[in-house]
Amino acid sequence: MKKRVFVVHGWGGNPDGGWKPWLKENLVAKGYEVIMPQMPSPDFPKMNEWVGTLAARIGKPDSNTYLVGHSLGVVTVLRYLESLKGKEKIGGAVLVAGLAMDTHIPELKSFFVQPSYDWALIKKHCEKFITINSDNDYYIPLTHGEEFRGKLGAEMIVMHEHGHFSSADGFSDLPILLECVLGISGGKR
Repeated sequence: MKKRVFVVHGWGGNPDGGWKPWLKENLVAKGYEVIMPQMPSPDFPKMNEWVGTLAARIGKPDSNTYLVGHSLGVVTVLRYLESLKGKEKIGGAVLVAGLAMDTHIPELKSFFVQPSYDWALIKKHCEKFITINSDNDYYIPLTHGEEFRGKLGAEMIVMHEHGHFSSADGFSDLPILLECVLGISGGKR
């Protein structure tokens, strides 16, 4: 069965920005199916719409399903994992510059109606996590990555001077992310 990677962009983003097309091209070349949904109303995001869009695109999750989230896309990935039922599981998730806790940004309030994540429930549906953070992210301090490491047992990778890993920071590729996806999914590098 083909491995599927779902890439979720962040607030105000889209599937065509930054390193996302590069990641897709490189994963497809290695035999992966890559789905990068456009999240609804990216400038005015609503959690139920974003999680619903991701769930609809994924359909039935399985051990060949891998998730990559960037920024608010990480919150979407984690809220999606909280929504899974019974023994549903995915193969792994890579969290790039993600929010581990509410940052009290009014536009993101719907994603944090519950102030914290249900960490145990998330881990029940996914056992492999990698978090990638930058030491100079102007939105997300390293404490968020440390929280993922502590609560999810995520492998934490800290990149030097990568900002928020966005196209505004000059990133049109992100080799460490490709390595992480291949590593977590058992793919060939």
